[in-house]
Amino acid sequence: MNIALMSHDRKKELMVQFCTAYSFVLAKHNICATSATGKVVSDATGLPVQQFLPGGGGGAQQIGARIPYNEIDMLLVFADPQVSPTDTDMHYMLSLCDQYNVPCATNVATAEMLILGLDRGDLDWRQALNPKGGPLII
Repeated sequence: MNIALMSHDRKKELMVQFCTAYSFVLAKHNICATSATGKVVSDATGLPVQQFLPGGGGGAQQIGARIPYNEIDMLLVFADPQVSPTDTDMHYMLSLCDQYNVPCATNVATAEMLILGLDRGDLDWRQALNPKGGPLII
């Protein structure tokens, strides 16, 4: 499955801690992320992470453009509640996930439920939507 990661600056360390704790699950899947999040996660965990542009510089749009084509199977986006609630990238991503039934977490508690469910096979229904299940091609 293709798992996309995004995090606001003040949540990057939390994303690293999460990905380190669940690297045994993430290692079985294709990971992509906005550039800064991808770099810190890859550096800390050793996981291969396909990096897109910075989130505010087009990376969110690159990930979002793949959602309607079922090329993203899960989105983990750790949001900083101190960032403006009118964050258009965040609204855009969440709307796409809702529209195309892509499991999405905006905090660690929900992300943990999704990752554990993924490891149990609870999200295998996504394979029917993207039978190739291969890595994303930029």
